This record gives sequence, C-alpha cells and structure tokens, in this order.
Amino acid sequence: MFIETETTPNPATLKFLPGKVVLENGSRDFRKVEDAVISPLARELFSIEGVSGVYFGADFISVTKTEAEQWQHLKPAILGTIMDHYLSGRPLLEQNEAQTDSNEEFFDPKDADTVGTIKELLESRIRPAVAGDGGDITFKGYRDGIVYLSMRGACAGCPSSTATLKHGIENLLKHFLPDVQGVEAA
Repeated sequence: MFIETETTPNPATLKFLPGKVVLENGSRDFRKVEDAVISPLARELFSIEGVSGVYFGADFISVTKTEAEQWQHLKPAILGTIMDHYLSGRPLLEQNEAQTDSNEEFFDPKDADTVGTIKELLESRIRPAVAGDGGDITFKGYRDGIVYLSMRGACAGCPSSTATLKHGIENLLKHFLPDVQGVEAA
C-alpha cells in the first residue's frame, strides 16, 4: 500500500491520501481524543504524541500536529498507523455514522432562495477547492446578509482561513448574491 502526502495551507496539517475511499458519505472531524471513541483509526492516530486533530474526508485523512512537534518525526508514525489500519481490515468507524457535525442550520424562511443558492455555490465551487487543501466547509446559517460557515479539517485553525473566508468565499458569494453583506466563521 502506498500512501501519498500533501501539504496544506495550514502548516500544522498534512493531508494523507491512502489511494482508496476513506468515507463514502459525509466527513468526520476529531478535535480531541475524546471525540475519537467511535473510530479505531482516529484513536490510534491520537495515541501518537503530537497529534492534535484528525479529519476524515471522502478520499483523504488530514492530521494536525501540535506546534511543538516536527513533521519529520511524526510523519513516519502516522504513515505506519494508517497503513496498519487499512491492512488490518478494521472498520474506520465502529458505528455507522459518517456524518459531518450538527446539521442545525438557521435562516429566515423568506431567505430560502438565497440560502439555496449559497448552498449550491458551496457545493459546486467552494467545497471541492477546500477539500483539495485537506479540509471542508459547511453552511451553518444566514441572517441579516451575513453567511455563517463552519470550517473543519486543515481549514480549522489555519492561518489563512480568515483570508479564505473574507477574500475568496465572501467575494464569490457577493458576486452572485448582492444580498450577501459578509461571511463569518460559525
């Protein structure tokens, strides 16, 4: 088994590509070891000293490290853990709940058309680019012209995530939807 790695815009996160489907539906974001109780692989990755976050996407695993650790020390252990997991045949999740996070959204029903367009733009233009960087972005809400989005994986805590939200995503949404006044992290 050959696992490719890619850097992400977040220097604390690397993207690992095992060459097979990681999650068929949705994604999973584990920000602390307590969150990883349902995933043998996430638990194993958190057992490596210096791992502070694990994210499962459709065909990749993003791993975030603590500031004190160096990738040249962590990367071999992470690659070995991922390879061992896949070769063992164990499931990624002990429970069949490949979901993102809470699906609670907020918006005024009169804004349903605007929200529909926001979601379509997220799915078709924004999420594929963010996934390419080892993360994900989801719609959380819309109120008074402000779009609220949740960033996960490599995007959570990334130094450039504010610029991505403010300059990239906000400009795109404003271009297609004049009612959008701004974008905020949820």
